[in-house]
Amino acid sequence: MKARLQPSRRRILLVDDDADLLLLISMRLKSRGYDVASVSSGEKALLQLPVFRPHVVVTDQRMPGMDGMALFEAIQKRQPHLPVIVLTAHGTIPDAVDATRRGIFSYLVKPFDANVLLDNIDKAFRQSGYQQAEDPAHNDDGWREEIISQSAVMESLLLQAHAAAVTDVSILIQSQTGTGKELLARAIHKASPRALEPFVAFNCAALPESLIESELFGHAAGAFTGATRAHPGLFMAANKGTVFLDEVGDMPLSAQSKLLRVLERQEVRPVGGTDNLAINVRIIAATHHNLGERVQQGSFREDLFYRLNVITLELPPLSERREDILLMAHHFAQKLAVKNHKPACHFSPEAAELLVSAPWPGNVRQLYNTVEQCVVLTPTPVISRTLVARALRHKSERLLSLNEAREQFERDYLIRLLNLTEGNIALSARLAERNRTEFYNLLNRHGLDPEQFRKLTDN
Repeated sequence: MKARLQPSRRRILLVDDDADLLLLISMRLKSRGYDVASVSSGEKALLQLPVFRPHVVVTDQRMPGMDGMALFEAIQKRQPHLPVIVLTAHGTIPDAVDATRRGIFSYLVKPFDANVLLDNIDKAFRQSGYQQAEDPAHNDDGWREEIISQSAVMESLLLQAHAAAVTDVSILIQSQTGTGKELLARAIHKASPRALEPFVAFNCAALPESLIESELFGHAAGAFTGATRAHPGLFMAANKGTVFLDEVGDMPLSAQSKLLRVLERQEVRPVGGTDNLAINVRIIAATHHNLGERVQQGSFREDLFYRLNVITLELPPLSERREDILLMAHHFAQKLAVKNHKPACHFSPEAAELLVSAPWPGNVRQLYNTVEQCVVLTPTPVISRTLVARALRHKSERLLSLNEAREQFERDYLIRLLNLTEGNIALSARLAERNRTEFYNLLNRHGLDPEQFRKLTDN
């Protein structure tokens, strides 16, 4: 199950091997209303990141094993937008300058004034985009409640998304088909100051070119055959809110020029109209294409690309967040059982293993469809491996053990080597940097006969 956090409180992860200092700082922060998790080492801190989901990390510099700077570098790889404050008893000005240059949010020398630490923590929250608003709807994780995740890669993305949401800049979501781009866009809208205003989604690949401009920007009465009444368009419908343009890479060039004007001037001109209408919208765009390549090909405007690409969020494919698969599968199963009037059901251990190991080329959308088929067809509360395999419609890619992967690589390497040398043992052994006896032993272990390779090359 998903860990339940204190929803309305800002979270700080404290890291220090000094138990007394850890307790003292923790008590002080808790008294200020922060939700605090305390750990005694950098290694334990990394384990807490995806579970506790801190907004700020405060760490000691000198600790056994992983020190503060090593922890910072590890956090940077996982969650580059997470502010880290380093505490040290041995700091110098050059140390502080170097730490700041490397991306540390602040570098405080012990003994430090508690108010200075609190001030730095408040600044770190503001930089990370976390705002405690008076409206309780903006105080918790409700904005992301539809996104089921516990993986570090998604937590890093959601931190970036929240930081971007509280601004008003354009956002481009780059990801494969089926990863949940619209779900992320809706979450960003819910976290933004525009949350109570309309959210309007439009798929740029769903309509023919002749209708896209009318649908987006509206049309005047009599603008074309059949336009008996004026139509305001989606941008006017979303005024003061957010417009989500899915598959923006498929938008025709004629509509791209009008979209650019919307971004530059915050106004639209309906098809067949003579007046520009002022609007106030925030645009979130998404695509599975590489827009940079489309610009080079001439099918996407370069100026529009840079206008949309103020902040880019890369939504990972499901294969890169496998720790979320069972969490989502169980969540979908519960919802779909209610929807289809079925009793509550769950996956057998063998079925769960198959779900985790599948390649998922269709991403979250494919997972949802697979779970739905299993829930509808299962005759018992336990979903079997057979049902999952049938729903996947392909042979599962079982994850190899480390030993199996090594054996497979070694055999493939030997076959490639024998093909290259046409079965010449002396040359093969020399290229592999092994003596002939060792090389023969390797061939015997994998059941490979060099004579077969010589015969193949003779034919």
